[in-house]
Amino acid sequence: PAPHRPPLSTARPMPSAAEPHVLLRTVEWGDCDPAGIIYYPTYYRWMDAAGWHLLAALGFDAARMRAEHLTQPLVHAACDFKRSPTFGDRVAIHSQVARVGEKSFTLAHRFVREADGAELAIGHEVRVWCRYEAGPGSPLRGIAVPEALRAAVQRPPAAG
Repeated sequence: PAPHRPPLSTARPMPSAAEPHVLLRTVEWGDCDPAGIIYYPTYYRWMDAAGWHLLAALGFDAARMRAEHLTQPLVHAACDFKRSPTFGDRVAIHSQVARVGEKSFTLAHRFVREADGAELAIGHEVRVWCRYEAGPGSPLRGIAVPEALRAAVQRPPAAG
């Protein structure tokens, strides 16, 4: 029989707004550069995925977003790299709503290697809550951030 491999990506349910949402990822060969360490754009892909999983946990899954003509375009992203995971490492992405403005919000992400708890990177994204005027592909209009996101505001995950 083939050896058991954990799934490439799993999300844990968000128990409460006081705790970060956690998305698990495995570093695959395609996530690495020629040296076999994570290629930096991987963190940005993972932040985007973690943000969507967090929104789904707060009641805004992709189906609802489409049905209500909602979206959340990215206007800024940054990531500080601390250590490099390698092929096969399992990484936990801890994500929280860190700040909410009238129409924008900031998601904070902390990347931790599961095997030893090493902090790998810290990143954040600034997004604007928008509605398509007449469905996807039509012009966007910034609207007030919903109360469910406001209620989830926490400080960014603490280091270490």
